[in-house]
Order: sequence, then C-alpha cells, then structure tokens
Amino acid sequence: MNWDDEAPTTTPAGDRLVGAAADREEQAVEAALRPKDLEEFVGQERVREQLDLVLKAARQRNATADHVLLSGAPGLGKTTLSMIIAAEMGAPIRITSGPAIQHAGDLAAILSSLTEGEVLFLDEIHRMSRPAEEMLYMAMEDFRVDVIVGKGPGATAIPLELPPFTLVGATTRAGLLPPPLRDRFGFTGHMEFYAPAELERVIHRSARLLDVDIEADGAAEIAGRSRGTPRIANRLLRRVRDYAQVKTDGVVTREVAARALAVYEVDARGLDRLDRAVLTALLKLFGGGPVGLSTLAVAVGEERETVEEVAEPFLVREGLLARTPRGRIATPAAWNHLGLVPPQQSAGAPGQQGLFGG
Repeated sequence: MNWDDEAPTTTPAGDRLVGAAADREEQAVEAALRPKDLEEFVGQERVREQLDLVLKAARQRNATADHVLLSGAPGLGKTTLSMIIAAEMGAPIRITSGPAIQHAGDLAAILSSLTEGEVLFLDEIHRMSRPAEEMLYMAMEDFRVDVIVGKGPGATAIPLELPPFTLVGATTRAGLLPPPLRDRFGFTGHMEFYAPAELERVIHRSARLLDVDIEADGAAEIAGRSRGTPRIANRLLRRVRDYAQVKTDGVVTREVAARALAVYEVDARGLDRLDRAVLTALLKLFGGGPVGLSTLAVAVGEERETVEEVAEPFLVREGLLARTPRGRIATPAAWNHLGLVPPQQSAGAPGQQGLFGG
C-alpha cells in the first residue's frame, strides 16, 4: 500500500464520537464527585440550613416539599442541590432546562408524566418561553394544566390534574424572572461564591474520591486559582492530577500545582487565556478604555456574548475591569496584574473615552 494514499485514521464523525465519549467521561467523573446529602455538601451554610428545615418539615408532614428556586453563578452547586433535595425526600428527579421548553406543549408533556412527589429540576428557568411560563404558574399553584385541543374559535381547554410535585428552578439571572413566577416558589436560596478555605475542603474531598495524593499547600494553590467555584476547582484538580501523574511522582504539592496550571494557562489569580486576552486588548490596544463591548470582542476574536458572560463577570468581581456608561475600562489593578504602566495623558489633552465608547 502506498502510505500517501492511505485513508485517514480519523474522520469528522469519528472526532465527534471521540469528543462525545470524552464529554460523557467528564460528566461521569463530575457525577461521582457530587455530594449525596446536605451533610456532605461543602459551603453555602445559610442555604443548607434553610433548605434542611424545609425538607425536614415536609417529611414530618408526609407532604411534598415546597417549590425551590436556586440562583447564583454557574458551577456553585445548584444542580447538585436539586439532586440532594430528591434524595432527601426519597423521590425520583426529572432534569430539563428552560431552552428545551419552547412551547407550552413541551412543558405539558413533562408535567403530565410526573409521578407523585417527583422533583422536576428546571435549569436556566429564566430562558423558558412565555407560553410555557404561563402554564407553569397554574401547575405550581394548583397542580393542574389546561391542555388546548383544536385551534381557533373551536379550541377547547381540557383541565388535566397533576400529582403534587416539587419544582426546583435554577437561574443565573434571577432578575429576569417575572414576579408572578418568582413568587410561586416557597423557598429561594442564593448561592454565593466560595471562600478559598471552603474550596480547599472541596478539593481534599474530591482528591480522596479520585485517589489523588495531595498536600495541603497543593490544595491551597488550586483553590486560589478556582474563581470561587467548586466546579472549576474540581476541573483544575483533575488537570493537576494528570500533570503530577505524567511529569512527577504523582504527589500534588504547591510547586507541582503551580507548574501544572501554568501549562493550562491559569495564572495565580485564576485568569485564563480569554481573561488575559480581554485585559491585554483593553490595555494595549485601547489604552485602558473606555471601549465598547462589541469592539473589545472583535479585538480578541470572540463573540460579544462570550466576553460578556464568560470573562467579564470574573474580571469585574476581581476589580480588574469596570463597566461604565461609556464602555469598559481597566482599573489600576489590571495594569499591575499584567505588569504594564498606564499611559500618561498630558493636561488638557483629549482623553480616549470618546474614541471607543458605546
């Protein structure tokens, strides 16, 4: 056989299969690391205490738990808490998301198949369509829905009784929920970012489950770069584990963790490649701003939504970037972090804020 004519060993379809298998493996690892009850859940003490009371009271009354709304940034444990709620109530759980429910019929099909006491976890509930949202009002309050049969003047509404169930809604944008929907939740919990000490506990627990030999200073190094988010902490731990296994003796120390995370482009404050690209463009191309979000996104070769939803929240929280009516501006801390010196503007000279705002 002529090697130049040999068929490729991989194809786009094969690449997709490999990628899907990798995603499933990651999901399986994440599922294995999830705590199974409130006692095991690390952090969020106030929410855990309040939720524990809600669930214990429901069990004592032999009743279905009130509907629960969990809000907060991605990766803080909203999905995990929904699974814990189902486990604590001894009930099955059904998982779906707002974007998947674009028609009232989609929601009606899910609701009509629920069993008594079942937990329905609705992620990204703020992205549900308006018709489905209006149907949800009645389902949450009266445990029934009206199914419309036919079209036009001859359409008929047939009431469908639902078994009592618990809706657990999760959202990263609680302000986008209409008050009528928000008010129907019996308990609302806001998830806060984790302190480094809490993340160290998460990392030590995950290391035990993954059989990773990690020292206290290694866990502290990973926690400090995890952006206050357990999901990120667990992901970084797995990447550091890989590095320690291949490059060293398998023990995760501070030095090993630092070298590993440098390979994966996560710096000492937790900034990744995209974060630094946004800051670098803001400082070097636009003199620290103000600059419009769309212009900044084009400069780093990313979609506007990616910069706004992925990079900006962390940069703002870290005090490295500020949003102003005229555009995004870098703070002095941003210049310091990248080791750059702010440009000096002469007195009376026009500033740059009018150039890139909007």
